[in-house]
Amino acid sequence: MELPRQRRAHGSSHRSFALLILLASLLSACQAQTRVTLTVSAAASLKNALAEAEAAYRQSHANVGFINNFASSGTLAVQIDQGAPVDVFLSAASGPMDDLETKGLIAAGSRRNLLRNTLVLIAPPDSRLRDFQGLADPSIRSIALGDPASVPAGLYARQTLAALHLLEKLNAKLVFGSDVRQVLTFVETGNADAGLVYATDAQASGKVRVVAAAPESAHDPIVYPAAVVKGSRGEEAARRFVEYLGSPAAQQIFVKHGFTISGQ
Repeated sequence: MELPRQRRAHGSSHRSFALLILLASLLSACQAQTRVTLTVSAAASLKNALAEAEAAYRQSHANVGFINNFASSGTLAVQIDQGAPVDVFLSAASGPMDDLETKGLIAAGSRRNLLRNTLVLIAPPDSRLRDFQGLADPSIRSIALGDPASVPAGLYARQTLAALHLLEKLNAKLVFGSDVRQVLTFVETGNADAGLVYATDAQASGKVRVVAAAPESAHDPIVYPAAVVKGSRGEEAARRFVEYLGSPAAQQIFVKHGFTISGQ
């Protein structure tokens, strides 16, 4: 009678061992999932909206973390070109993305146009400025723009002033910021009498007044493309996140922050 008991014990041992292997495998898989951290380089104008979109994404993808790098699109593109370890790039203009794609630095098939924005003229709440032509008035001594060499909003602003035949008149008044959020800060703090920023930046501030919107025909289309950077260490996770950014759930967040959806 002893032998059957040994067999039963032996079978029970096998089952216990198999269960331990299964639990270890599941635990290992869960631990592997928690290691997915995406580095996202994004235009400064996306800061608030992107943070909310990422928080929403993590509710159903708890294994994904984010490290964000916000700056002007041109600066971010240069960093990627120089080998910065970036998984996802969100630009405020097609140009910086085009440059990276031409150099083979964008993962094939991952690029998509996500959003559109509007360029607006802003001033302090108590300013008497009423329109773009008023920028030539002597009372307006400084006008803040993003640096057109690296900040898409600055390029759009320069194009707008040129189209309105104001650029030559205003050249001496222009001061340049390193990104669109710095331009907003210049006007908020009174270090500039007016500025040109995106409508989304103006909406996020309670310290400025929108004077006028720039005519869309006065500048290049303001389009925000997103893409996975070639060589991403988490390419599959990065692709899924870019797809999410184009989903209705993410679009609703961006619209709440003042963006419009590309194609609308």
